[in-house]
Amino acid sequence: MQMMADVTYLADDKLEGRTFGSKGEMKAGDYIAKRFKQLDLKPMGEKGTWFQSLTVNAPNPHSVEISTDTKANDSNTGRNVIGYMDHGAPYTIILGAHYDHLGYGSIGSLHAGEPAIHNGADDNASGVAMILELAERLKYIKDFNFVFMAFTGEENGLWGSNYFCDHPTIDFSKITAMLNFDMVGRLHENKMAINGTGTSPVWPELIKLSNTTGLTITMGESGIGPSDHTSFYLMDIPSIHFFTGAHEDYHKPSDDVQLINDKGMEVIADMVMALIEAMDEKTKLAFTKTKDPDPSTTPKMEVTLGVLPDYLYDGKGMRIDGVREGKPADNAGMMKGDVIITLGDKDVKDIYVYMDALSAFHKGDKTTLVALRDGKEMKFDIQF
Repeated sequence: MQMMADVTYLADDKLEGRTFGSKGEMKAGDYIAKRFKQLDLKPMGEKGTWFQSLTVNAPNPHSVEISTDTKANDSNTGRNVIGYMDHGAPYTIILGAHYDHLGYGSIGSLHAGEPAIHNGADDNASGVAMILELAERLKYIKDFNFVFMAFTGEENGLWGSNYFCDHPTIDFSKITAMLNFDMVGRLHENKMAINGTGTSPVWPELIKLSNTTGLTITMGESGIGPSDHTSFYLMDIPSIHFFTGAHEDYHKPSDDVQLINDKGMEVIADMVMALIEAMDEKTKLAFTKTKDPDPSTTPKMEVTLGVLPDYLYDGKGMRIDGVREGKPADNAGMMKGDVIITLGDKDVKDIYVYMDALSAFHKGDKTTLVALRDGKEMKFDIQF
């Protein structure tokens, strides 16, 4: 299966975690360009190349001094990789995925041990493999033109996609939609999230029509999120993000290729094809602003519980998808699958109420937390 071959290459130790500006990122970019060429795409980078370079003025924040040679191979310049499929259609769809990751994990890692290579098989070799698969399949869909983009610098703060939106190499007036694939390699129990569904009024119905395999899909309306679709939403382009959920290997060296669900990736690719085939090629998708979170009202949290939220859970409360060792939740005996319903004096209806409740605590505080485990209420004594 070609998608697994692509994930395996990009998540190999030889690429040393593909951090922005590193030798490993260069190798990954060259590989993606080679695959684009094999797929008969046209280069759509700078000066007739596959690449769009961007240089940051600050030192590379993800550089780790493993050896003199490693440090010498780091730079402040990364590259987007861009290919184009021209069908002579009136409108164009962008399919994107970031290919950078955390290198040896000096910044952004949730790994508690010594520096180690973070291969990022799910985050986001899986997304890159997905757009390469779709490039193969979409040769035969003539209703749209397609741009395939592998972004750099996403882990640093959407650097690559922001730069492209400021310096586009294609005509933005012809773009009807942007589809972003970030962490699509761990489909579990047929559950998936699609974010940005409020960026066009047609998304919910198109998603419903294309879901022919019985996926349980959690839709998030906001066009603002921690991935590259955000950059395009801010350019008034209908943009959605496919996501199979967070997991305990997120931003850790354990996010490796043996944990990828290849059959699940095929299911998602099938759905995306059905989605594109259901889109109206004659009319540009209507764009709508979404009710986005106001950064000024985001709770500032001094403490952490040490849990990973289940972003695919749509019931009452906040379900835990992972517990970090040595953190307050772990020390209190909490487990993956617990659903937090009360924290302190607040009833936790969802992740937003949870964050608001957590912001009230300070280091050294003690409180009581109530969670459901197998449908039964349990109390936990929490010390931050």
